[in-house]
Amino acid sequence: MLYGREHEQAAVDGLLATARGGGSGVLLFRGEPGIGKTALLEHAVARAGEAFRVVRAAGVEYEAELPFAGLSLLLAPGLDRLEVLPAPQRRALEAAFGLGDGHAPAPADRLLTGLATLGLLAELASERPLLCVVDDLQWLDRASLDALLLAARRLQAEGVALLLAARTGGTAPDLPATGFPEVHLAGLPAPDAVRLLEHRAGPGLPAAVRGRLLDEAAGNPLALTELPVALAAQTPAAGTAGAGSPAPAPGGLPLTSRLLIAFHGQVTGLPPATQTLLLVAAAEESGELDVVLPAAAALGVPAEHLGPAEESGLVTVAPDRRIAFRHPLLRAAILQRAPHHQRLTAHRAVAGALPDGDRRTWHLALAATAPDAALADALERTAVRAGARGAHGAAAAYERAARLTPDRDGATRRLVLAAEAATEEGRLAQAEALAEEAGGRTDSALAHALLDQVRATAHFWRGSYPTAHRLLLDAATGVAAPHAARMLFQAFHAAWYAGEEPVVAVLDRLAALPLAEDDPLTPLARHLPAAVLPALGHPGPGHPAPARRQPPTARDTAAAARGAGAESPADLVQLCGATLILGRDEETAELGGELVAEARAKGAVGVMPTLQFFLAEAELFHGRHRDAELTATEALALARDTGQHQWVSQLTALLAYLAALDGAEDRCTGLVAESLATTGPQTAAPAAGLPWAHWALALLDLGHGRAGAAADRLHTLTSGPHRHHVSATRAVPDLVEAAVRLGAPERAAEAYERFARWSAAADRPWTEALRLRCQALLGPDELAESAYRAALDLHGSANRPFEQARTALLYGEWLRRSRRRTDARPHLRAALETFERLAAHPWAARARTELTATGTPAPAPADTPHASPLTPQELQIARLAARGLTNREIAAQLFLSPRTVAHHLYKAYPKLGITSRAELPAAL
Repeated sequence: MLYGREHEQAAVDGLLATARGGGSGVLLFRGEPGIGKTALLEHAVARAGEAFRVVRAAGVEYEAELPFAGLSLLLAPGLDRLEVLPAPQRRALEAAFGLGDGHAPAPADRLLTGLATLGLLAELASERPLLCVVDDLQWLDRASLDALLLAARRLQAEGVALLLAARTGGTAPDLPATGFPEVHLAGLPAPDAVRLLEHRAGPGLPAAVRGRLLDEAAGNPLALTELPVALAAQTPAAGTAGAGSPAPAPGGLPLTSRLLIAFHGQVTGLPPATQTLLLVAAAEESGELDVVLPAAAALGVPAEHLGPAEESGLVTVAPDRRIAFRHPLLRAAILQRAPHHQRLTAHRAVAGALPDGDRRTWHLALAATAPDAALADALERTAVRAGARGAHGAAAAYERAARLTPDRDGATRRLVLAAEAATEEGRLAQAEALAEEAGGRTDSALAHALLDQVRATAHFWRGSYPTAHRLLLDAATGVAAPHAARMLFQAFHAAWYAGEEPVVAVLDRLAALPLAEDDPLTPLARHLPAAVLPALGHPGPGHPAPARRQPPTARDTAAAARGAGAESPADLVQLCGATLILGRDEETAELGGELVAEARAKGAVGVMPTLQFFLAEAELFHGRHRDAELTATEALALARDTGQHQWVSQLTALLAYLAALDGAEDRCTGLVAESLATTGPQTAAPAAGLPWAHWALALLDLGHGRAGAAADRLHTLTSGPHRHHVSATRAVPDLVEAAVRLGAPERAAEAYERFARWSAAADRPWTEALRLRCQALLGPDELAESAYRAALDLHGSANRPFEQARTALLYGEWLRRSRRRTDARPHLRAALETFERLAAHPWAARARTELTATGTPAPAPADTPHASPLTPQELQIARLAARGLTNREIAAQLFLSPRTVAHHLYKAYPKLGITSRAELPAAL
């Protein structure tokens, strides 16, 4: 029976009710040890009853560095259903659990394991609702935690109830904010604490002892349950306790320590052989009886010695032959009270009972007391496998291997690998500490370069872009060209946020790099400088010949890189960004679409937010606003799932720009605020989406006639440190329009000259059309008409309807002001039709006003918006269904569960006025 937890029990009942109704939900309990989290989980399991399938797991401190240990326990009941998963997800989960065919697994994207977890949970819920219970979440290994939280964020309509519990305070690591509904458990109210204490200790407890127990427990249910037991063990004879009886526990200690002492006393009263068996069970992370009993037998303790522990209620044996401790603190107490040499012996015994593999290696490492070359080699193999599975844990394995390596050079090499792995895992402080230690042990130039790369990555993610750029340039000096090329590619990324001149410095170095013609990076290293330097106005005689040549198409470069062995799409992603910088948007749209499809098929999900950001930009610039919204919305969800804060900020700002086009002021400003608030947990620099956010707000101002505010924002954007960014370059025509409307064309003069040089380097009809529009606005007035007409002629072949309509609007306004109303009307009508089709409401209103001013009544705004009534996800699913894909095929493409796909389709039908899948093609 639970006392004083009515609110929490109601939350559990609500979660279960949601799952019974076909929905899904997540609930996280947080609180100090013993506050009642585990009891609430047990209550949920009891309430679920036979109507639910139940899977459960718990984090264990000793297995926190063993990748996927917790997830393998949780999903074990569903491993016979792996075949239903899409192939990339199935392979990722098989690799994570060591279920492959013996071949070394390809490097797995971490997101895939989380998506596979989602798919398997959905499959387990296909016949009846699923209750998934995870206790001590704070001790779950990082790989399992990442996969589980990602799956939790994507639960929608699977019939899954996910109930989590995490400890706070003490030595427990802090969990990051999850965004899930949370309940923070506090101590029981005094009346409920008294009722629980009387239930456990009986009504005959002396008043003074009862008062002391209530004060010591402070409403903690576990303390109210266990401290009376400890008191009884300390009392010489039943019924003799009085006011002078011993204190329940040392009063000066923290509550957790007093509880541990209480558990110590209960264990101490058991036979020595039973204590040994409990120590083995506490050291063995999964509770598997088939491992614990042989390990104990190796120490001379037969199975029957488990009986006293069961009789005392300290442990139970579940039907699946796993030992469960009465409370997680009991396991901690058993490990804490055992002398160090006994813990080592227990781990050694557990290792002896396990087959060869990572678990056995970890237990041998925990038992090691001296350097051991063979064990260090085994740990390195464990680290390699963890990295290949895309799992956290490789850094810890490499570091432990280094500590066990007898020779200095071998230990240093493994410390370097540990630092690199820690960087990959996002553990920046650990990576820097390991780099510092390794750097002090070696004179190797390559090792120091790799360590500088580690330091640079840490600085980059903290927003210290100039420092990261400098470290990477230094690291690329004196190392072989292939190593240098990868460092310079990374330096380009850092330099892009540091400023225009650092970008030029990196590209100069990259262009001059003596790479072999058959090196996979050679086509990319030649293409990047040739595409970006001209766009920045730096193709001067001081630059190498490759930078002066027009680059080949992105498709040709990609084909050459693939032919030389480049990894696709990961190595080709920069091509999509480079083509945008030079204005080759059509190449980005083509190559980006191909690479996104390839990434879906291969399961390379981690690179998709980057690719989709570039693709969404290209779709936006081509006037495909709805497509850009779909692409960016999906990418944003993936970026959030994978913790890619840079792309969360960029994509949110891009969506803010799309909202500005529609004139949705509240949505635009809300998205901008979200974008600017999105930085990594250790980042002090401005948000990555700042340039796009500035442009979004400026376009919103311009569309609503606030020319002064727009000019201020755009002048800052186009003249500041981000002036070389794609958004800043494309914003110059807006600055020209705002400055002219404000009567201050000189504010746009310098930016216009830069834009004109960029347009000449881009050599695209649409860029010249925009330049001519700017020229028409800036004057002289007698040349305006010829410039407008030439711009409209070029727009005709550019397939950029929004910009074409804006040029037509400006030309129509100029004609009306010149008292040529008849000539103005066709241009204003064309602009109005395009703006309405694109749902660019502020611009349509402006065109309507101008057309009315010519003496021709403008048509009223359409009652029904042209935009789809569907949400982006509903529209994306409906489009795929209209192409004939099944729900399972759509789910594989969009990284959802089939039941969620079905849920969204049934929501879409009434919005489209249809009743079946067969009607989708016509409705769309």
